[in-house]
Amino acid sequence: MKNEKRPPTDHHVHHSIHENHGHHVHEDQEKRTHKIHAHHGHSHEEHHKIMMKDFKKRFIVSLILTVPILFLAPLIQSFFNFSISFPGDRYVLFVLSSFVYFYGGWPFLKGLVDELKKKLPGMMTLIALAITVAFSYSVAVTFGLTGKTFYWELATLIDIMLLGHYIEMRSVLGASRALEELVKLMPTEAHLVTSEGVRDISVSELKKEDVVLVKPGEKIPSDGVVIEGETSVNEAMLTGESKPVHKKVGDEVIGGSINLEGAIKVKIERTGKDTYLMQVVELVKQAQETRSRTQDLANKAAFWLTLIAIGAGSTTLITWLTLGKPFVFALERMVTVMVITCPHALGLAVPLVVAVSTALSAKKGILIRNREAFERAKDIQVVVFDKTGTLTEGRFEVSNVVPLMDLDEEKILSYAASLESQSSHPIAQGIVEKAREINAKILEVKESKVFPGKGVQGFLEGKEVMVVSPGFLRENGIWVEDERINAILEQGKTVVFLVVDKKVVGAIALADKIRPESQEAVRRLHEMGIKTYMLTGDNAKVAKWVAEELKLDGFFAEVLPHQKSEKIQELQREGYIVAMVGDGINDAPALIQANVGIAIGAGTDVAIESADIVLVRSDPRDVTSAIHLAKVTYRKMVQNLAWATGYNAFAIPLAAGVLYSYGILLSPAIGALLMSLSTVIVAINARLLKA
Repeated sequence: MKNEKRPPTDHHVHHSIHENHGHHVHEDQEKRTHKIHAHHGHSHEEHHKIMMKDFKKRFIVSLILTVPILFLAPLIQSFFNFSISFPGDRYVLFVLSSFVYFYGGWPFLKGLVDELKKKLPGMMTLIALAITVAFSYSVAVTFGLTGKTFYWELATLIDIMLLGHYIEMRSVLGASRALEELVKLMPTEAHLVTSEGVRDISVSELKKEDVVLVKPGEKIPSDGVVIEGETSVNEAMLTGESKPVHKKVGDEVIGGSINLEGAIKVKIERTGKDTYLMQVVELVKQAQETRSRTQDLANKAAFWLTLIAIGAGSTTLITWLTLGKPFVFALERMVTVMVITCPHALGLAVPLVVAVSTALSAKKGILIRNREAFERAKDIQVVVFDKTGTLTEGRFEVSNVVPLMDLDEEKILSYAASLESQSSHPIAQGIVEKAREINAKILEVKESKVFPGKGVQGFLEGKEVMVVSPGFLRENGIWVEDERINAILEQGKTVVFLVVDKKVVGAIALADKIRPESQEAVRRLHEMGIKTYMLTGDNAKVAKWVAEELKLDGFFAEVLPHQKSEKIQELQREGYIVAMVGDGINDAPALIQANVGIAIGAGTDVAIESADIVLVRSDPRDVTSAIHLAKVTYRKMVQNLAWATGYNAFAIPLAAGVLYSYGILLSPAIGALLMSLSTVIVAINARLLKA
């Protein structure tokens, strides 16, 4: 992080790969996946799925039974001016309503017991109280007590509560599939080198000290050390390092990374759970299990409404009995208060806004995977961006061509692109793309030869031409001092040199291309008063260059995956509400550690599975859209909750009978209609949400 703008804590940059030596586990990929899910997935994801299915089933059954209850309800019949009656109809109504109460209302009755055990009465307690009072009073009326039944109010309240909780469950179903996606990155087969030759075995059979052959284009099967050959390895998906990493004898390689060039032999050092990738899996699992949950706004409101409902209902009953009114009159007042307080509107206030907000955001290419985190997005103070693939495009483009002798820029690119035209190396592709862009001629190359990690050689137009690394020049004593090249190297750019007949004739600088949209995204965030930081596995020079180009508030460089989540924690300890934006496997622990994890949709499956919000387009400007949507969604939730709870301040005193002396008295039926009107207002207000 840049010193002048960083918060007071001193952030250190670590360089070494985290190692955790332990017991080696040799099991195949499917077993590993199953084991992870058995340990973690069932307790979280499966639990949510089971609950979601349960709410859905109870809702459908209760809704079907509610239809005949509505047709048999006296109030509905008089309101719509029709009549259905037959001997014993009230007992049919009782039986149907009893089933809805016990079957449909079971999650709330069970929830009441759980909340009371924890001494934290909330939404479940309030719903259970409302349906129990309505049911008990209605049963008493059915079997002789004077008054009106509340069966249809009871059934519709249970239906709406079940629907609200089902919507809620769908919105919080989480990110534990990330673990499965991580495990999928490991190859399933390895080429084991034995005294009899090379044979293919399952990766699960690999043991420490085994030697494997890794061919160009293949994934390295497990963590180890190169014992033969040279190559370049793509570790971008694991470490965030955008540049291919040169590997020679003695260098460590990470399981899951891709061998780009030469065939190498690797001695296996770590297998199973001890590998770097599986340690990242463990980090993701730990972060998911320890993620803090903010208490739902509706639950807070429900807690107070529960106290109000119990207090107002009890006070109403006692007051009217004290004033000498009959018990049936006092009981009817109490039931009316309880029914009017019961939270049809409160139960839908948040889920309805979430449903509208989710649909609206989907049209904008913003997918909400975690509702609680989305609500937190309104408070974001710092947005931390991954570099490769998020702020940048994750591909090399030519930024400078420096002639050192007579050749012009076009000729330098023509020679270099001709040599590199057959290579799949990212640097080679960047050079060829630039040559085609300026219509430089691609010449025929003879006797092409690759030096892994150092460059390529060939003959064209009768000359020996090479495109090589700075290290090759130094090794062969032909390094050229040039202020322009030194300045480019200071920016952390990758520089390759064109050598013609043993003379260095030009240099080509390449850099990971900054997305055109990144500048605007940073500017918009600054306008919203939000700080911007960058977190990358790339070297400090590259990070500094990108940060300065984009006018970021600071950056962390050379950070490995387990350190990324630590950097997020540091910012959180300093009091910041932090959002992390990333697209790679290396971002998964940080995405989960952040208060809000945002994945760029073109990224890896594991990044998407670890995120709370997914941006379908690879456009960092959508981060600002997501935060803005979170703010307006929160405002709409507060409006709905204010109405859902606020109307009680008006309705409860009327239901209790404070204006009885003026001849104004709400019947339970009118109380139920008022409650329904509140629900309609909440639903309309949710539909008015605009982003």
